[in-house]
Amino acid sequence: MRVLIVEDDKEIRALMRASLSVEGFDVQTAVSLSEATAMLNNAVPDVLLLDLGLPDGDGADLVREVRQRHSFPILVISARHQEAQKIQLLDVGADDYLTKPFSIGELLARIRVALRHRGTALSAAVTEYKLDDLQIDLNTRQVILRQAILHLTKTEFNLLARLVRSSGKVVTHRQLLLDVWGDEYVDHTHYLRLYMAQLRAKIEINPAEPRYLLTDTGVGYRLAVV
Repeated sequence: MRVLIVEDDKEIRALMRASLSVEGFDVQTAVSLSEATAMLNNAVPDVLLLDLGLPDGDGADLVREVRQRHSFPILVISARHQEAQKIQLLDVGADDYLTKPFSIGELLARIRVALRHRGTALSAAVTEYKLDDLQIDLNTRQVILRQAILHLTKTEFNLLARLVRSSGKVVTHRQLLLDVWGDEYVDHTHYLRLYMAQLRAKIEINPAEPRYLLTDTGVGYRLAVV
C-alpha cells in the first residue's frame, strides 16, 4: 500500500514516514506542490497525506487538481483550525482533515477508515515475532530475550521493526536505509552496518554467527523465521 506524504516540516515528515513504514506502508515524500505534482504524474499512490502550508503554494490547490483525475483518499493535515476551511476542503474532495498535533494512532485509524470507504481493506499488519528465546511486540515496543527486556535505541528498534514486518524475507540495504533513515540516507550504508552490529551485539549469543539477524551478502538483511 503506497502512501505519498506532502509535508515541508522535516521532523513531522520523518515521524510520519518512520511510523507508516513500520506499519508496512510503502512511503514516499514530497516537500512542495511542484514535487508532489511530479511524483503524482509518475506514480499514483493509494493514499495522499497533504499539508496545506507549503513553500510554493497552498495544498488546497492540489486537492482540487487531484480530484479531477483520481479517486484515492486524501487526508489533509494542517495546523489551521478554521471550521469554514475544513468544510471547504471536504467539499472540494478531501476525505478527512486532521489538525496538528495528532497521534500516529489516530492517523492510522483515519487512513484505514478512508481506505475502507473506498472498498479497500488493509491486511493485518505483522506486529509480533517469536523465535526461540526472542519475542518482539511492535505495539508495545517491547523486545524480550531469554525472559529479559532488551533496551534498544529508537533507531535500533525501528530497524528491527522493519525486519519484523518482512520476517523471513530479505529487505535490501537501500530499502532499510530509506524506511528507517529517509531518502537522503540511501547511500549511507555505514549507518546500516553500524546499527546492525549494535543490534546483533544485544540480541545474538554469537554476533559472528547470528541466529536471528541474517545477512544476504550484497543484498540486505532478513529476520529468521525457522
